[in-house]
Amino acid sequence: MIRICGVVRESIVDGPGLRFVLFTQGCPHHCPGCHNPESHALDGGYEVTAEKVLEEFKKNPLLKGITLSGGDPILQAGELVGICREVHAMGKDVMTYTGYTYESLLARAERGDAPEIARLLELTDLLIDGPYLEALRDLELPFRGSSNQRLLDREQRRQLAHAAGEHATNAA
Repeated sequence: MIRICGVVRESIVDGPGLRFVLFTQGCPHHCPGCHNPESHALDGGYEVTAEKVLEEFKKNPLLKGITLSGGDPILQAGELVGICREVHAMGKDVMTYTGYTYESLLARAERGDAPEIARLLELTDLLIDGPYLEALRDLELPFRGSSNQRLLDREQRRQLAHAAGEHATNAA
């Protein structure tokens, strides 16, 4: 079961192309000015099955992909992996929002204490990372709310992971 705040079946503002947006429930960041504060409580929202989400997703062949937003999808990474695999099997893409930085998620995954996060990151084609910072609000940025948030594709994440590995090796 996945605890969600809601869905938007057709969006053009939550990623490239026409998207199905799954707003997960639960967020530890509580960013001031968050556009979705009702998604913060871990016990809020309602539960759905992955099958129900995919059933709704499949109803629209025009969708480019799914966007995982929130709340913070990272909190339910294990539950979302199956959805992402199925979306990819349909030839569609996955975009994930998180208030964590990519580097912090990578460190957790490399320590081995969060294998489900590593799997979700592997299945994410486009990642928006970092908390929303009201002081850095920028309405001109595509798909994000503040200038500290990054839009990272697979290649950019690969480069960041490589740089983080080199930094760790040099520090040892």
